[in-house]
Amino acid sequence: MLILVTGGAASGKSEFAERLCMHFPAPYYYIATMQPYGKEGEMRIKRHRELREDKGFATIERYTDIGGVNLPEKGTALLECIGNLTANEMFRDGNAVNPSDDVISGILRLYEGCKNLVVVSNEVGSDGVEYDESTRGYIDALGRINAEIAKRADAVFEVCAGIPVKLKGDIAL
Repeated sequence: MLILVTGGAASGKSEFAERLCMHFPAPYYYIATMQPYGKEGEMRIKRHRELREDKGFATIERYTDIGGVNLPEKGTALLECIGNLTANEMFRDGNAVNPSDDVISGILRLYEGCKNLVVVSNEVGSDGVEYDESTRGYIDALGRINAEIAKRADAVFEVCAGIPVKLKGDIAL
């Protein structure tokens, strides 16, 4: 089963996605895409590790080329998150390139190696703010990736203020 979980910053989407994974069989894999930049980034990574500490996830850190992840055994994977992955791919060489096709195909390759894949992403593009060209390119790329994964997903949830809202699918929680 492929599931997409979206939401704004600090919406509770990560915690919900972790709980969602626990409804599926082990082994559990947490595929972390956030590169540890600075103290704030290190603190966020530490907090996320603490939140999933007793849940049995094996952590795999992968900042780019998500389709290159080879899981040791088919199980339930949590990809956290497309927003970081997209930024990492987009600005990898210092030049902004649109990574949409590579990220989408990478996620689908990763899914082939799983029984269940829960993908976390950020909700973007709905604030009505005008951004510079580079940021606008990122928002457009992430929006396209979200839309394509949502189209292919068995279920889609948006988390707002800690409350998950089912947008698609017949999954019982």
